[in-house]
Amino acid sequence: MEIILKGLKETEEFGMKLGRLLKKGDILCLNGSLGAGKTTMTKYIGLGLGVEEYITSPTFALINQYSGRLPVYHFDVYRLENAHELYDLGFDDYFYGDGVCIIEWADKIDKMIPKERIVIDIEKGKSDDERILRISGYGLRFGDLVKELTKE
Repeated sequence: MEIILKGLKETEEFGMKLGRLLKKGDILCLNGSLGAGKTTMTKYIGLGLGVEEYITSPTFALINQYSGRLPVYHFDVYRLENAHELYDLGFDDYFYGDGVCIIEWADKIDKMIPKERIVIDIEKGKSDDERILRISGYGLRFGDLVKELTKE
């Protein structure tokens, strides 16, 4: 599934809609180059999940946790040196916990992420604020989510 977002307003609307649809145990993988908009998308997804705190990139902490309708576990594994750092965090407690995991640079830890997941590859479009999203995933939850996202 491919979606073109033409500006920040459409990005906000999409992210908030996605956030409202997410359920306990969902794992959302965000991939894209530096500056593609992964953290911006995470902020809007967080708003859709009812997060009131300002969402920032956990680049140096690896994970930030937020409270909303569900707990939100925001990973940024860009600076991850090795898999042991994730093990030290107890990552599987988050992946199989009561919240939603949003993982920036998820392709770096692909083998560690549960198979059932939603993947969004983000790239810059023709203008500075246009983004192209390629959404894929695995499992029943992904199919259900795509149906909901395509409803008007």
